[in-house]
Amino acid sequence: MDVLQKIQTLRDELNLHNYNYYVLDTPTISDYEFDIKLKELQELEAKHPEFFDENSPTLRVGGSITKNFETVQHEYRMYSLDNSYSKEDLLDWEARAQKILGNVPLEYTCELKYDGASISILYENGRLKRAVTRGDGFQGDDVTNNVKTIKAVPVKLKGDFPEKFEIRGEIILPFAGFEKMNQELIEIGETPYSNPRNTASGSLKLQDSAEVAKRPLDCLLYSLIGNNLPIQSQFEGLEKARNWGFKVPTQSKLAKNIDEVFEFINYWDKHRHELPYETDGVVVKINNIHQQEELGYTAKSPRWAMAYKFKAEQVSTQLNSISYQVGRTGSITPVANLEPVQLAGTIVKRASLHNADQIEKLDIRIGDEVFVEKGGEIIPKIIAVDLSKRPENSQKTIYITHCPECATELERKEGEANHYCPNFYGCPPQIIGRIQHYITRKAMDIEGLGGETVALLYTNKLVTSYADLYELKKDQVVVLERMADKSADNLISGIQKSKEISFDRVLYALGIRYVGETVAKKLAKHYKSIDALANASLEELVTVDEIGIKIAQSVLEFFENQENRSNIERLKAHGVQMELLQIDATLVSSILEGKTIVVSGVFEKFSRDELKKAIEDNGGKVGSSISAKTSFVIAGDNMGPAKLEKANQLKIPIISETDFEEMINNNK
Repeated sequence: MDVLQKIQTLRDELNLHNYNYYVLDTPTISDYEFDIKLKELQELEAKHPEFFDENSPTLRVGGSITKNFETVQHEYRMYSLDNSYSKEDLLDWEARAQKILGNVPLEYTCELKYDGASISILYENGRLKRAVTRGDGFQGDDVTNNVKTIKAVPVKLKGDFPEKFEIRGEIILPFAGFEKMNQELIEIGETPYSNPRNTASGSLKLQDSAEVAKRPLDCLLYSLIGNNLPIQSQFEGLEKARNWGFKVPTQSKLAKNIDEVFEFINYWDKHRHELPYETDGVVVKINNIHQQEELGYTAKSPRWAMAYKFKAEQVSTQLNSISYQVGRTGSITPVANLEPVQLAGTIVKRASLHNADQIEKLDIRIGDEVFVEKGGEIIPKIIAVDLSKRPENSQKTIYITHCPECATELERKEGEANHYCPNFYGCPPQIIGRIQHYITRKAMDIEGLGGETVALLYTNKLVTSYADLYELKKDQVVVLERMADKSADNLISGIQKSKEISFDRVLYALGIRYVGETVAKKLAKHYKSIDALANASLEELVTVDEIGIKIAQSVLEFFENQENRSNIERLKAHGVQMELLQIDATLVSSILEGKTIVVSGVFEKFSRDELKKAIEDNGGKVGSSISAKTSFVIAGDNMGPAKLEKANQLKIPIISETDFEEMINNNK
């Protein structure tokens, strides 16, 4: 046997033993025998570097150093799931799906909802190519080197896998490994980690992959993503992935109807604590892939999936004090400072009190014994007071009347739950908060500048608005605390690079109240420049798709303020993008401008995503459901019966993919 053949044989053997041990939990050799084979391979690879393989099992121990994690655009967006907290919610969800699909019988795949760090892993020709964190759903961090150290993640697949696809799942830290890590920290006098989920997520961002390799991370996978995959259903996808070598939990179940879904939920609500890792609910997915495509997505979530969250844990503890936080919009949030208590795997010291009405409703007082819950929200909340333990001398809570930061008298607009500090341009947390919002990844994405540094710049009187950022000099920032020479260079460079950010993201970055990412994109596409938007009337604004009176009034108020207009002129002068460079960088034609088109069915020439992109590239809008506003439907095989019936009722034209192709090509 020649050297290359020997090396390849050892690699295949070791990959198989890793699979048996970490995925199947059925090792076939001892740890000692495994180590001997691994050492033999290491020696051969060291002598013959010409046979290097980035996916060799010898590299599972890590060792590569990543200073900066590259930001990678997801080819397929990573959506979040809608949550439900009752079986009535699930029945409502089913009814909505059947209304779109036409009351056809539905099957469901039930999976446990794992509490870990979401990951998307790309495979090409059966080999692990790249692993990317969820990030904001549109882009995430490339953590490939760290994920390769997780033994449950195959670096080489087996069987009839597709040429290219992504698989998604959760990086988790099982209880046993988490407890062992914490015990080791306690023994050397260090602070233990707070919970498995955060520790797993933090592990992915360690710069030294050798340190990641020491952590007992696991990876549970549950979703195949790609074009023309060889699956017809979600459950079939799980079985295929398992056969290709992935660790796919066996607890998943195919449910023939919603009653079987409830049986699955009831069982795991009682037995979840027997699992070796954290789970906080059940994910219910419509099983049929074609039906999933028909249902599509909302702006944030798939319509074909729903997370059922198990009832939240509750604990009681003492309320020591109430503090008040000021947000970037001036909104005041009361926060309960609690006697530290363990809840759902974390130490809880603070809880949201939401607003004055909530404090009044629960009659919450300092010194009370309160019940705290951590449900669907990240921040725990107080749900009740134990009146039997209330101190005799307790005093009713009087909500503050003046801003805790700048002492300005608070306002509360009619119909709004929150109090606001109106000192928009003089209240420090509002100023800092606006600049912090401006630099975020979804906005200007200024590398080298974080929230703490913004606060430091403000405290040192170097910035009082986001326009001031573009006038900073290196010699001003290099003297700041924790700011080294290289850090100062990165900060100034990151600020200059932000001038390349597109107008829609700049508009979002400006921090106009109620103007989120989606609204900013719609306004940018409609008005095409900041000047056109600034001069729009209320009547004109409300005619823009999805812009209501509340958003329109907020936009008007923003541009009526002289300081905002001054900042915008300064940003313009510094070269920040205040208009679309083109009507649309990807626009092929405007033939479909003003038209709303629905895509339904299975197609031969194009994928649904390709059709949707072609619609948008030619100026049209993709509709999710058929209504009187629908211009026409592009229909493939097995068009949803409900959509077909609705289109016929409304006399909406139905065309084929060939008709659509000719329409586009004839007008280029």
